[in-house]
Amino acid sequence: MHDKNYQASARASVVDPLDKGLGALETPCPPEAIAAHGWNLLQEDLSLPTAVLSQSRLEHNLAWMQRFADEYGAKLAPHGKTTMAPRLFARQLAAGAWGITLATAHQTRAAYVHGVRRVLMANQLIGRRNMAIVADLLADPSFEFFCLVDSPDQVEQLAAHFGAVGRSIQVLIELGVDGGRTGVRNEVQWQAVLDAVDKAKSAVKLAGVEVYEGVLKEEAAIRDLLQRAVKALHTLAHTGRIERSPAVLSGAGSAWYDVVAEEFSKADIGAPLDVVLRPGCYLTHDVGIYRTAQAQIETRNPVAHRMRTSLLPALQLWAYVQSLPEPERAIVTLGKRDAAFDAGLPSPAAHFRPGQAAPSPAPAHWEVTGMMDQHAYMNIAAGDDIRIGDMIAFDISHPCLTFDKWRQIPVIDEAYNVVDVVQTFF
Repeated sequence: MHDKNYQASARASVVDPLDKGLGALETPCPPEAIAAHGWNLLQEDLSLPTAVLSQSRLEHNLAWMQRFADEYGAKLAPHGKTTMAPRLFARQLAAGAWGITLATAHQTRAAYVHGVRRVLMANQLIGRRNMAIVADLLADPSFEFFCLVDSPDQVEQLAAHFGAVGRSIQVLIELGVDGGRTGVRNEVQWQAVLDAVDKAKSAVKLAGVEVYEGVLKEEAAIRDLLQRAVKALHTLAHTGRIERSPAVLSGAGSAWYDVVAEEFSKADIGAPLDVVLRPGCYLTHDVGIYRTAQAQIETRNPVAHRMRTSLLPALQLWAYVQSLPEPERAIVTLGKRDAAFDAGLPSPAAHFRPGQAAPSPAPAHWEVTGMMDQHAYMNIAAGDDIRIGDMIAFDISHPCLTFDKWRQIPVIDEAYNVVDVVQTFF
């Protein structure tokens, strides 16, 4: 893994001309060379359907969330599984992120190869090959890694593997709730995990406490869980069990990060502390579930309200009108292979006819009612000014599962010029 030639070749990713959503390339080229090709979305230099990212909105969202975290004295470790795009990880780190959150050993390796040097794996590390991947990365002294533990069996397995290869691994005890996902539920389980960590000696080092509050729906229950985490970490610090300074206290998905920031920023454990927030969807945002969540945050949270601006949707899908088989129906070249549909169908946002000066807002009554693999059904009205070959921009809900469907995503400026390409590594 640490062979220099392997690292160099892996980092020197090139734009693949055979992938969907791109312009004409005779040969692969580095992403940073794309701007020189002069592609423009509205001039039909890209093959539709295509996903695109707005350069200015990405920059806005980066600055917004970093400012929010700074207001609470918190660190950001954005959840990278949302995009799995190292060029976006690099932007987040350059904007001030403490590290990147990931969910699997594979994702961790992809991030490391592209330069990420601190990963919080918000998941349990299970399995011989997955442990071997992480142990290999930890041969690099500049790489810091954390994973979650919630059972003595898991601690024992980590201790056996990492001890055998002469490595140590930092862990966070995860607190959970009845009926939730992973995490310690009660004092008996908590003590069993602590006993296992004590026996693990130098192979497993306790660095702090973690929660995922997103399994809960009520604010009061979320605050109870967060306060439980603070109390637990205070006890660990007071009894000298934490082996990292500062200790780590982490939570926050994309819907309740403000509540986590409020509760954790008040924590006093009597020792240095890194409060680490892990929202992932803020970077691209959406017009669906996360716009709704963000509106609630800006209503209830004084810091978000005081900032006066909001996160902006930065990811769109563009497709052609390919058929008008009935007066009130358009068929569009967009389907389940291109867009998430688990949290709402794509929403028509803009309409452009090639040759016109600029896009116009899509009529409010246009609506996607269904999708097949490569087709979308869009309701229109009889007499609407819409033609075969028109271009439609769609906003989305749930960016995570839209990113899954693209290996290369052009980044465009305000004039729709392609200025970069973001590659994903799912």
